[in-house]
Amino acid sequence: MSSITGRLVKGSMWLSLSRAIVNGLATLSTFVLAWYLTPADFGLVALATTMLLIVDTVTQISLSEALIRHKAPDESHFSAAWTLNASRGLLLGLLFAGFAYPAALLFNEPRLTGVMLALGASILLGGLINPRRIMLQRDLIFWQEFVLSVSQKLTGFVAAVAIAMIYHSYWALVIGTLVSQATNVVVSYMVLPFRPRITFQHMKEFFSFSAWLTAGQIVNTLNWRFDYLLVGKMLGGSALGYYSLGSNLAMMPTREATMPLTQTIYPGFASIRHDPARLAAAYQRVQALVAAIALPAGIGVAVIADPLVRLTLGEKWAPVIFIIQALASVFALQTLGSLVQPLGMAKGETRLLFIRDTQMLLVRVPVMVIGLIMAGLPGVIIGRVFTGLFSALVNMILVRRFIGVSVSKQLWANVRALASIALMAAGVAVASHYLDYTTDKVELAKQLAILVSLGGFLYCASTFLLWILMGRPEGPETEIQKILGKIYSKVRPA
Repeated sequence: MSSITGRLVKGSMWLSLSRAIVNGLATLSTFVLAWYLTPADFGLVALATTMLLIVDTVTQISLSEALIRHKAPDESHFSAAWTLNASRGLLLGLLFAGFAYPAALLFNEPRLTGVMLALGASILLGGLINPRRIMLQRDLIFWQEFVLSVSQKLTGFVAAVAIAMIYHSYWALVIGTLVSQATNVVVSYMVLPFRPRITFQHMKEFFSFSAWLTAGQIVNTLNWRFDYLLVGKMLGGSALGYYSLGSNLAMMPTREATMPLTQTIYPGFASIRHDPARLAAAYQRVQALVAAIALPAGIGVAVIADPLVRLTLGEKWAPVIFIIQALASVFALQTLGSLVQPLGMAKGETRLLFIRDTQMLLVRVPVMVIGLIMAGLPGVIIGRVFTGLFSALVNMILVRRFIGVSVSKQLWANVRALASIALMAAGVAVASHYLDYTTDKVELAKQLAILVSLGGFLYCASTFLLWILMGRPEGPETEIQKILGKIYSKVRPA
């Protein structure tokens, strides 16, 4: 386990650097595009990308997960995976392009035709990606993944920002996506050379693992994306633009803070799936560490959303403040059970994951529809808060079934983080009340710096104090100490 832990830490270091760069570019891109584009522009592209995600997921085969779990995949497995992906990309791209005009009529948006034709090309490009790149994750090698992620994001960022600044057009969002996808394909073969050949071997082997996982992905995508179609159809492009950007910004802090760890978890869990005791212990340690990072990131952004949005996006985006405040908190709290997905995949319990996703869809659809009918966009947000908290509970119950750790033990492992985050949120909220309302950018920046510093101090100080008072138990604090120690040992010789 020590060698696996060391490789996970090393991988997390590479991914941390990668995500820091990618996250910085993504955040900067969002702010720049928000200044030059309108909410309706964001809504238009969000509508097209939502349909793309749904169509893409319905036909997804989960080949990456199958290759990771395979004991010894050879060149024939990679060629078979490439053949399946390329064939699927070609057919799906043509299908998506053919549906472009009917979709434009359905949503009464003529511009949707061109956007969907362009995104159809991105599906084709996606099918050509080198399947061997997934072995980097399987073998816990992440420096090449760093090159892939950074190059992809950097080229897309330059293309999108340049077009937005010159033309002030929604095509900035579309072309940025196309350039990123093309870069991903090219660089994937540069960092890991591979010459594919067309073969349809191993089809039964792939589908036997992927069947339930693919079905779960279909339901999960419908579960988390149908509301975009609902808002776009019922409330219009501007409302969808606010909803799309607000949701993305709300998800960003939790996702980016935890990605370096969560991206290494599935291969790590899969490597010890036959040892129940080690798997349960590994899950508890990693989940507590992820929550300790995600909670201050997500809820911290929620409590500073007002000055943050007005400083970085401008007053025209003020409606997204409530969206960020509500959803960022929920996304952070969902990390209390979100690692059930890689845990279930590692144990081969994909059928149970599918059942969970189906149950959540049956709960979420009526709640969201009722919320929309009763209160419009705020009703949709409230519905997402309720279903998000409910899904966190369901996930924790499923974890108990997989590894025998009770819900109360899962919560107790996070008690210091939960108590500290409550104190942090209360302290920042009180401080915000005493700050004068202003539209001056310099004053907003000062207020934001004060609130961020206060929140960071309250969370870190209270967490450390509680850890001392509880007798320095094993938990996120000791894991962070180990990680920092390993990092120090790496850089000390230099």
